[in-house]
Amino acid sequence: MVFKSKIKWVALFVLALSMGSLLVHLSITKFSAAGLVQYSPLAALRQDFGSLIGTQGSRSKKLWGNVKAFESLQPYANPRTNYPAPNEENNGFIYAKVFGGFEKIRSSICDLVTISRLLNATLVIPEIQESLRSKGISYKFKSFSYLYNEEQFIASLARDVIIVKSLPENLKAARKRNEFPTFKPKVSTSPNYYIQEVLPKLKRTQVIGLILTDGGCLQSILPPSMSELQRLRCRVAFHALQFRPEIEILGRLMVERLRAWGQPFLAYHPGLVRETLAYHGCAELFQDVHTELIQYRRAQMIRQGIVNEELSVDSHLRRDNGSCPLMPEEVGILLRAMGYPPKTIIYLAGSETFGGHRVLIPLRAMFSNLVDRTSLCSQKEFSDLIGPETSLPQDLFQPPPAKSEKQLKEEWNKAGPRPRPLSPPPDRPIYLHEKEGWYGWITESDTEPSPSAMDLRNQAHRLLWDALDYIVSVEADAFFPGFHNDGSKWPDFASLVMGQRLYESAASRTYRPDRKLLAELFNITRENMYHPKHNWTVSVKEHLNRSLDENGFIRQSLFSKPVSFLSHPLPECSCRTSSATVPNELKGKDGRFLYGGEDECPKWIQRGQEAGSLELAGGKTDESESSDYDELPESDDGDSKNGTTLVFDRDEEWDPND
Repeated sequence: MVFKSKIKWVALFVLALSMGSLLVHLSITKFSAAGLVQYSPLAALRQDFGSLIGTQGSRSKKLWGNVKAFESLQPYANPRTNYPAPNEENNGFIYAKVFGGFEKIRSSICDLVTISRLLNATLVIPEIQESLRSKGISYKFKSFSYLYNEEQFIASLARDVIIVKSLPENLKAARKRNEFPTFKPKVSTSPNYYIQEVLPKLKRTQVIGLILTDGGCLQSILPPSMSELQRLRCRVAFHALQFRPEIEILGRLMVERLRAWGQPFLAYHPGLVRETLAYHGCAELFQDVHTELIQYRRAQMIRQGIVNEELSVDSHLRRDNGSCPLMPEEVGILLRAMGYPPKTIIYLAGSETFGGHRVLIPLRAMFSNLVDRTSLCSQKEFSDLIGPETSLPQDLFQPPPAKSEKQLKEEWNKAGPRPRPLSPPPDRPIYLHEKEGWYGWITESDTEPSPSAMDLRNQAHRLLWDALDYIVSVEADAFFPGFHNDGSKWPDFASLVMGQRLYESAASRTYRPDRKLLAELFNITRENMYHPKHNWTVSVKEHLNRSLDENGFIRQSLFSKPVSFLSHPLPECSCRTSSATVPNELKGKDGRFLYGGEDECPKWIQRGQEAGSLELAGGKTDESESSDYDELPESDDGDSKNGTTLVFDRDEEWDPND
């Protein structure tokens, strides 16, 4: 008996030593110099047993739940007044050439349809210059059908505008001879210009041409008497402009694959586009060759009259003013401050992220589940989407030809009076990885080369990648823009996504951050971004939560709508259910509604809402509250007297006949 009791005491002693050793190792790990990866037993306990004690559900609702203030808003773009159908004996034909990327094309087409209705004209399917056959796209598609469904476009707008696929045969030859007047309207052109200047020539010649380069041809905010034209814009953008079936199918499949993980996902569009960065003078936020590329493009814009400023500006002051995009690292810190755990699924949208994977490294360190279209689709699926294309030679960087000995001697003889200084040491060799890519010319030449055949084809492919990203971003459980409301009067991708989300599901979580205010917050903790104080984290949460609610809604109406109606198509294209409390209406200085002012929804919409509510109450649970979060550990906020530590785990329909 004495022997057995001794064994028990020895076993207890060994167990105590083991526990002590474990605690020492955990302490060493926690306070190691690595600084980024930390372990918290309490956080692990919350992770493992959160679903049992009910903390995960409430936390999920805070991060993914709908915004209650907008739950009563419903999409409703039907005409409200007497709206006659178009007459085939109208004033003539309008054909158009549309230049620019995805967002400019989408906005331009909406304006074109609106102008055709205003002038009582027949619209010829516009030519998208980025996807012409001359760009090397597949022979299966014409310019418009490369991106959008032609038949759907024509049928959906049959009660609004007559649309044809081409001019009549007797007018095609005259168009080739440029016998018809052509206009190049700006994005801010007023309706009076078309009525007074364009309409008389249309009646006289029966055909006019429009060339659109700025992402539109009609001012964003129209007079209240033209509210039906605003609703027509919504019908075009959100109902008629459907992507061709292959794009729709693959885009929906990508959403299904994201949902198959059993967790909500957030879509993030960085907005890091060379054109935008050059326009706003954000070159100094990058390094090396990328700074030179931005400055070269900015110099081009100055020569073209697009930018009326100096070539070199203080990029850090521009960032403080809110003119530059948020960097991915900053977005990651904001999302962690909001409480999104390291395993959150983030979909990276956008066909171009200037700076490449290097600028995304900090974001990937914070969120390991950062995915994009290449992570969700196979190369074969992309090839099937593109269609059969003729083979082109790969773009291999060709250095300038070496100078002959005779040329070198001639340069030496013309080098100036003697005595001459010693020749400089040989240049550092240019390595191959510095020449690869479309920017390789910057290391060898002062002039950007003309786009090659492969460059033109890749630009057309970008339209397809943007279309896929657009579908995923609209369907995401939350959306965070790295850049919107830029003030350049160009439509931007993020603003169009935010506008469609606002139209289709106003209550969905769409962040509308104020970059100027966030820059002030980052300047406070710039030297200690990864270990901000608790008050800083609270300020970030308050601002981002306000951006989801009425404050962000009103700000978007003030700053986005004057630039692009599609970024904020309310109140013209929405209605409010009668059961909801009518908000206090807020008008701007120009008399337009900034908040409130929506019509009451018709009975058929309200009946649909009631049926949906009953179905939800009858057994369906909120997906955001019932999701399994075993793979989503809670972030350790590390509250202490000194501040808050962010912990990063690197291992871890509207029917027109209605």
